[in-house]
Amino acid sequence: MQTLPFLAPVAADMQRVDEVIRARLDSDVALIRQVAEYIIAAGGKRLRPALLLLAADAIGYRGEARLELAAVIEFIHTATLLHDDVVDESQLRRGRRTANAAFGNAASVLVGDFLYSRAFQMMVAVDSMRVMRVLADATNTIAEGEVLQLMNCHNAGVDEARYLEVIRRKTAKLFEAAARLGGVLGGVAPGVEEGLADYGMHVGTAFQLIDDVLDYSGDTHEIGKSLGDDLAEGKPTLPLIRAMSAGTPQQAALVRRAIVEGGRADFPQVLGAIEATGALAYAREVAGREADAARRAIARLPRSGRMESLLELAAFSVTRRS
Repeated sequence: MQTLPFLAPVAADMQRVDEVIRARLDSDVALIRQVAEYIIAAGGKRLRPALLLLAADAIGYRGEARLELAAVIEFIHTATLLHDDVVDESQLRRGRRTANAAFGNAASVLVGDFLYSRAFQMMVAVDSMRVMRVLADATNTIAEGEVLQLMNCHNAGVDEARYLEVIRRKTAKLFEAAARLGGVLGGVAPGVEEGLADYGMHVGTAFQLIDDVLDYSGDTHEIGKSLGDDLAEGKPTLPLIRAMSAGTPQQAALVRRAIVEGGRADFPQVLGAIEATGALAYAREVAGREADAARRAIARLPRSGRMESLLELAAFSVTRRS
């Protein structure tokens, strides 16, 4: 698991969350254990569960439920990755073969279902209707976002507003839920809870915007996947949308054709159009505005080490390289 300096205040708690994750992965079905362990062992930043811990700590909640719910958040995230990789026919994630490449599509989908259902078993055990409502709403919204993204594939008519709607549902919603749950567990006032939720939503949006930037500018070894995957899948992300709106008619036509047809044949030319139109800088600017909005959303929280970590996480969501 990658360690980031601003997560140091919750490092010990994250180790306990990892213990919960491994304990709750237990199943008498060998393939479930094998595939689930393969995914969890792949590592990653664990930003979503860490966000829940930071939010809970920032308002003074230290109950054991925060560890269970942090693990729930990670299970939901992992389940979405399993399903996404099947839908996208991805072969590489975090620098190694995806679970569907290693075990097949059927096993990946079914183990993803297991993780979803185990997550709901765990959240029920917390015995809070408010917690269950937040997580049930989040998982439903994420599923809607995944379907919207599927509908947008190979559609060159997707505009910036529609693109942002997809990522707010598909990616940002789980960040939002994680931050909100920190407030729910601590019983904060509604305004503070909404501030935490808004913070999570904006950080999650910035995070996905930079993901889409890195698909055209990242280092393959750092980001753990091949450049141009989004283009190959016909996904109209913000760098492409901006290149079409800011480019010449010829550049716009090139990008439109590449989205509709998918594949990598036009990747060098599309990358040239993206660079010529400043589309990556524009996407980073949009991500920066989201990070600024995240910082404003938690301005009411008392200053503390955890508060500083939340502010640093917002900055990291824009500056990260992997």
